[in-house]
Amino acid sequence: MKDASGRIRSWTLEPSKPRYTPPPGAVDAHCHVFGPMADFPFSPKAKYLPQDAGPDALFALRERLGFARNVIVQASCHGTDNRATLNGIAVSNGTCRGVAVVDPAISDAELDALHAGGIRGVRFNFLKRLVDDAPKDRFLDVARRIERLGWHVVVYFEADILDEMRPFLAAIPVPVVIDHMGRPDVSQGPDGADMRAFRSLLDSRDDIWTKVTCPDRLDPAGPPYADFVRAVRPLVEDYPDRVLWGTDWPHPNMETVLPDDGALVDVIPEIAPSAELQRKLLVDNPMRLYWPEEA
Repeated sequence: MKDASGRIRSWTLEPSKPRYTPPPGAVDAHCHVFGPMADFPFSPKAKYLPQDAGPDALFALRERLGFARNVIVQASCHGTDNRATLNGIAVSNGTCRGVAVVDPAISDAELDALHAGGIRGVRFNFLKRLVDDAPKDRFLDVARRIERLGWHVVVYFEADILDEMRPFLAAIPVPVVIDHMGRPDVSQGPDGADMRAFRSLLDSRDDIWTKVTCPDRLDPAGPPYADFVRAVRPLVEDYPDRVLWGTDWPHPNMETVLPDDGALVDVIPEIAPSAELQRKLLVDNPMRLYWPEEA
């Protein structure tokens, strides 16, 4: 939905209260903040111009959904200016960590400052509709330089370029987290070509993690997201120590159908059917990756 100035709102203002109650300490390990634009302007290269969705709104949603912590992932609309993400972490009273997007020319001192501000990973985006350039060789240089900080790399791509991505992913010297499972076609089911290819990627390294997220993006049939559940549950069951979950709030670019975050939370027990799997997905795994000093 757009306001009078053409800025997009991609989230519902009144999400439902989920039926599912997350375990104590649950982490929403994939969300974003937008602005506020007056304080943190959007990138002139941004492919979309959202309405403000700042930390106060994020924390109110977190409380409504029953989560304790957030991992704020730098949104493409802010480019490599990570101030909005750092601000969200700074005002969270220790309940947020973050993933940055950086210019490959970033200095070591700037990386150190990001670490001090709560950043624990860097994101490489290969979605052509969101970024103009994805220089693999320079990204690998960044990946080598963050190893000393104990960070990981988050990679976002779509299923049709997975084969092309394999040499790059194999060369990354730190743990890797794949956003949204590389966006498979979940209608193919758990044994479809996309999910088989993705499992092959997970099997290639024991330090590749993934976010089992975004049924709203991957399953156009909508709630209860039956195709998503059918395709993703076996992945959670077979790789229980390498999966993360997040809302993806405020759902960048989802302006046509606004996702209901309560309904997204209610998918969790469908893809992680036991209390043990739910605790790994929502507490143990994200704590190990983002708050290792407390895990």
